[in-house]
This record gives sequence, structure tokens and C-alpha cells, in this order.
Amino acid sequence: MSAAPVSPTAATVPPEALLVTVAPTGAETSKADCPQLPTTLEELVVTAQECEAAGAAMMHVHIRDDEHRPTLDQGRLHETVAALRENTGLVVQLSTGGSVHDPLDARLKVLDAAPDSCSLTMGTTNFGDDVFSNPWPFVCDLYQLSQERQVVPEFELFDLGHVAALERLLRTYGLPHGGRVHVDLVMGVPGGMPGTTDALVAAVHALPDAVTSWGATGIGRSTLAVGLAALSKGGHLRVGMEDVLTLSRGVPVERNSQLVERAVAMGELAQRRPMTPAEARVLLGTRPL
Repeated sequence: MSAAPVSPTAATVPPEALLVTVAPTGAETSKADCPQLPTTLEELVVTAQECEAAGAAMMHVHIRDDEHRPTLDQGRLHETVAALRENTGLVVQLSTGGSVHDPLDARLKVLDAAPDSCSLTMGTTNFGDDVFSNPWPFVCDLYQLSQERQVVPEFELFDLGHVAALERLLRTYGLPHGGRVHVDLVMGVPGGMPGTTDALVAAVHALPDAVTSWGATGIGRSTLAVGLAALSKGGHLRVGMEDVLTLSRGVPVERNSQLVERAVAMGELAQRRPMTPAEARVLLGTRPL
């Protein structure tokens, strides 16, 4: 596949700019087990403000109901997008994965809340003892809907087969809205590719030519290894309590901003500086505010 043309605006994002995405909540950890997890709208907004101040430019959002359980309730999704836009400048990315138990039709309706971006997982994955279902017809429907709604997808790749599926998707349906192709390598999930430097190098080497930017997420104890490997290859970082709950052995994360601060410090060692939300919108090709 030939490389996608780079627009003049996208070319203005300097190479030293590091996109730090924060994933503050997720769908797997319970509030009872982790009381500091932001699950209410008020907690999510405060978390977003703290993380933006620390250097994050995008937030990957899962929401919870009044009992702190994962939900895809449309009213809550709309309210969350509106509150984050009102109180921060962050790029708002909604998860279309929800929890592993959410039906496919409800996951498609996430785009009704008109986020800037959405996650788009490129295949089914064993997720610990569960199955994260992303059959090919669903992937195609979600991608075409994102193009129609002008919502920029972040392609989540949990395995090398997902890399090949991304090339097939782009070949079949063309580029996303905005013309940019941004990928997140999700590594270290039990059932997906391991969170190792060797796996990251293999995945990056196999990415389609159309990919214009990529980042990586290390789950659990692979967080630091994956982050350092991504920086050494010129990639971006996703961090947050969705992906890891400890700063080091026996030291729990108290605030998502701690993980953002650590990612920024790692970036500084690699002579990268945190990207602003405005730069992130250029990099990703999102709709203007």
C-alpha cells in the first residue's frame, strides 16, 4: 500500500512532540477494589483537568453508572463528552469496546455522542478469561460509520493479525476522516501480543504504509518496558489506571496524573516534549472545535 499523502497542516507537528493519551477508568477494575478510580462524571472531569495540566492531550473514556458499573448509556455518553469539552481542551476519545459483555449494536451507537475520536479494535481477542469480540463485519460497520460521522478512529491492535486486518480495512474502505491513520499497539493483555520490545518492533515493522502515527500501551507490569520501547522507536504513549494500578511493586497509583507525569518524564529523557491538544488534533486529523 502506498503511503498516505501528508497534508501541510499535519506536517507542522514537530517530531519531538509526544502525544500522551490517558485512559483513566476502563471497564475491568471495580470501584470497590480501587476507590481512587475515577468513575463519576465529577471525578472524570477533575481527572481530565489534572492530566491535561500534567501533559496529556487526549483522553480515552469509559463511563460508569450510578453503581460504578460499566455502561454505554447514551445520556451519560453525551453528558460526558459535553463536560470534558466544556472543562478541558483534551481530544475526547470514546471507547467503542465498552466492556467485554456489551452487545455490538450498543457499541456502534457510541458514535451518536459525537466524540472527536473513537477506539476501533481490529479483531477478536482472548481477554484473560473473557473474549473481546470484534468480528470483521462489525469492524467494517464501525469504520464506515466513523467515516460518515467524521469521528477519527484510533485503531487498537492487540496482535499481529490485527495489523494485517488494518491493511485489509484501509485497502477496502480507504482512509479515515481527516486522512490520518493513528494506531495504538495494546500489549501485555493475557491473550494478545506480549508487552516486550521484540513484539513492539515486529508490530511496528508490519504496520501499513498508510499509518501516519502510532503509540503503544503496556498493560500491567509491561507498562514501563513498552513505554521505553515505544519512545526508542519514535512512538507515542497511552497510560492510565485502565492499564496499570501500581507505580512500582506495592505502590498503588493514587491519581491518573501520576502516570501522565511519569510518561512526560520518560519523554523528556528521549528529548520529546508533551504535545498540546491543538497539536494532537492536527496529528490525528480530527474535526476543528
